[in-house]
Amino acid sequence: MQMSDTREIQAAPADVYAALLDPEVLKACVPGAQEVTGNPSDGYEATVVQKVGPVKATFKGTVTMSDMVEGQRLTIAGEGKGGAAGFAKGGATVTFAPSDSGGTVLSYDVEAKVGGKLAQLGSRLIDGFAKKMADQFFANLQEHFEGPAQPDEGADPEAEPEKKGWLGRLTGRD
Repeated sequence: MQMSDTREIQAAPADVYAALLDPEVLKACVPGAQEVTGNPSDGYEATVVQKVGPVKATFKGTVTMSDMVEGQRLTIAGEGKGGAAGFAKGGATVTFAPSDSGGTVLSYDVEAKVGGKLAQLGSRLIDGFAKKMADQFFANLQEHFEGPAQPDEGADPEAEPEKKGWLGRLTGRD
């Protein structure tokens, strides 16, 4: 499974780069991370709990950084084993460029592979899950710098979201 995306973060490229090397920031950004320890030169050890479809597993694995050019790019590679659930491995090439607004344009290319019970779930489910994980990671990184996303200007922050029953969702009626 491969995917690419770009995200603009309102922080300097050097700051975004440094954040990706900080184990505490990584723990806060990786969905389901229970523990992240280590450093860029020796690598990181991580424990992540995830549920993919009907399979819930605790993955223990390693993450290494390479091709590191401060404030410009780095390559992240990781693999984890989830016991009977199987394994996951993958990597990402991340580049940083100054944006016109004074922030950073972060681009990433991700490749991921799974095996064991996870591979039996089907590629559509796995691909959707991997995209959701990558999107959530970079959204969390963006939130680390910018704070939580603000609600729409005209929206009432106290208003309850509109609820629809299952029949209304099926028929498209309120």
